[in-house]
Amino acid sequence: MRFDLTALGVLATTCLAALPALAVAGLDYPAAARGDHVDQYHGIAVPDPYRWMEEIDSPQTRSWVQAQAKVSGDYLAALPHRDEIARRLKAIWNYERWSAPEKYGSNWFYLHNDGLQNQAVLYVTSDPADKGRLLLDPNALSNDGTVSLRDMAVSDDGRLLAYALSDGGSDWQIWHVRDVVTGKDLPDTLRWSKAGGGSWLKDGSGFYYTVYDAPRAADVLKAANQYEKLYLHRLGTAQAQDVLTYTRRDDPDWFVAGTVSDDGHYLIIQANHGDEVQNTLLVQDLTAKSAPIMTVIAKPTAVYNCIGNFGSTLYVVTDDGAPRYKLIAIDLAHPDREHWRTVVPEGRNTLDAATLVGGELIAQYLQDAHSAVVRYSLAGKLLGSVNLPGLGTAQGFAGHLKDQDTFYSYSSFTTPTTISRLDLKSGASTVWRSPQLAGFQPSDYETVQVFYASADGTRVPMFITARRGIQRDGKAPTILYGYGGFNISIEPSFSPAVAAWIERGGVYAVANLRGGGEYGRAWHEAGMKMHKQHVFDDCIAAAEYLIAQKWTSPQRLALRGASNGGLLVGAVEEQRPDLFAAAVPQVGVLDMLRFRDFTVGKGWESDYGSVDNTQEFKALLAYSPYQNVKANVDYPATLIITGDHDDRVFPAHSFKFAAAMQYAHPQGKPILIRIETRAGHGQGKPTTKQIDEAADVYAFILHAMGVGST
Repeated sequence: MRFDLTALGVLATTCLAALPALAVAGLDYPAAARGDHVDQYHGIAVPDPYRWMEEIDSPQTRSWVQAQAKVSGDYLAALPHRDEIARRLKAIWNYERWSAPEKYGSNWFYLHNDGLQNQAVLYVTSDPADKGRLLLDPNALSNDGTVSLRDMAVSDDGRLLAYALSDGGSDWQIWHVRDVVTGKDLPDTLRWSKAGGGSWLKDGSGFYYTVYDAPRAADVLKAANQYEKLYLHRLGTAQAQDVLTYTRRDDPDWFVAGTVSDDGHYLIIQANHGDEVQNTLLVQDLTAKSAPIMTVIAKPTAVYNCIGNFGSTLYVVTDDGAPRYKLIAIDLAHPDREHWRTVVPEGRNTLDAATLVGGELIAQYLQDAHSAVVRYSLAGKLLGSVNLPGLGTAQGFAGHLKDQDTFYSYSSFTTPTTISRLDLKSGASTVWRSPQLAGFQPSDYETVQVFYASADGTRVPMFITARRGIQRDGKAPTILYGYGGFNISIEPSFSPAVAAWIERGGVYAVANLRGGGEYGRAWHEAGMKMHKQHVFDDCIAAAEYLIAQKWTSPQRLALRGASNGGLLVGAVEEQRPDLFAAAVPQVGVLDMLRFRDFTVGKGWESDYGSVDNTQEFKALLAYSPYQNVKANVDYPATLIITGDHDDRVFPAHSFKFAAAMQYAHPQGKPILIRIETRAGHGQGKPTTKQIDEAADVYAFILHAMGVGST
């Protein structure tokens, strides 16, 4: 069971009339000592004056962080209309939301948030038509809402729940087991897991999960995570007795995951080298005692995502010979390539995901970055489509081979997530839950999709959301959001913060940059390694399009992105500072020469390249935000955001970038760093923190634009 836990959280955005130009007099940045550290790469000397900030818990770093927190906190709190923005955000945020129910045994499980709960609550019921019984409430586990439910797995009979908790935004998870009938926890506790998921044996006697070796106490948030291991935990035993099932000993940077097939017959193992999307595929017969692990795909030359089996036949989504993906069948009795059978061939649209449920295949496509859903028989016969209401995203469709129905979610930039039931016999969909927002009418707004030319002529799609009939006079405050990496597609989704932004007259634009997965393998590879500049060019062209088409102007345009998108913001604001009034790089990868030295960063070399390779190093150095800060450049007002518990993108990336930017132009537009306490990379962030962050961000952006609240 892999609920979409992020569907019940929300990201960011907000508010508008004329204000005086931003005054920065008296903004006194805390001093940051510039060291003399220099690294040598392929005969090139690269200074790193803030290397000392990588010791994030040293007295020197902590003192600097505390001083920065006071400067940014005082500045943001004093911004006009900041509290008004926060109040409206809170009002819009206060609506019920649900995840799509999933069935195990006679029980249905779903997540629910009543509106302002910091964390979604897990419910169980024997009938989705009835109100469920509370099974797990993460809000009761901490006073500040910073303990979150990060993953869960339900046993086949629906009687046991394995669930993973995260504390303070950390990617580290602790697994527990709860008896669904009594609601009480068993003694089992498993530590040092990150991602990987959990998957139960058919009889419920134990489950598979992944772990790393425990880091030193002083390096929990910093140490490189290597040699991920897949273990089998038997209920009632200590973690030290868990059985190592699979790991790669040839290289420390493999990620591994294991899933038990729906019929309990097989353990399906997939392994990726770093964040390469290509993977190996291995299978173990769980019905035979001490059966060996059989290699089906030995070399990771393509994606091979096993979605389930029927008997000895595996159904696999792959881009092997199909850049936009196809669905094939591999019979384990004859697993050689010459015996593979194409079930659903590659089409014009990108096959983004598929599920095997109720004896059929449900294929989820990306049609120019928005969803289209098609149903097929196991032989590949077209059964029909799932009608969707517009430019949005459909997800879910989980279940088992014998199920008669499945649930799915649908949302768009203007429509909050609606949950529907799909009757697999008739093909009819009926709404199960549809939220209502306070004072926000989705019909008053619209999303249009446009296509623009990047620097090399590539056609790039972009979604633009605003009030219907908005006047295009170049005056609308506009937020441009981008990501562009790791084969991740940015699809339409609802955020109450975006709703608050567009209801005040703002425009929200999302560019589907190269490096993502919107158009399959070629689109991804066009934004990788030596081609990463394409991503920045696509973003720059998006900004130029918005300005040329008079959606906005440089004085009213802000750029925002998180994680790899934070890198995007840092690089683009340096390359084209004239295009933006404000920039918000959030939890960004900002030192491209050092990312591999922390946490899971080594795995990112698959997308970014390696400093060990001369040409890749030169490409990294050419755009790395930290190394490309220049003195006395009129950069946009910049609000850098990180979390003190971010153990994915190490906070020192943001610390060093902020210090370099402040030093380069201390009398320029504001360069602030907002450091959230007890927060990590973003997953599991409590509602209260999300609202506070959104209010700060948009008060900052609007003030930088010279725009206030009506």
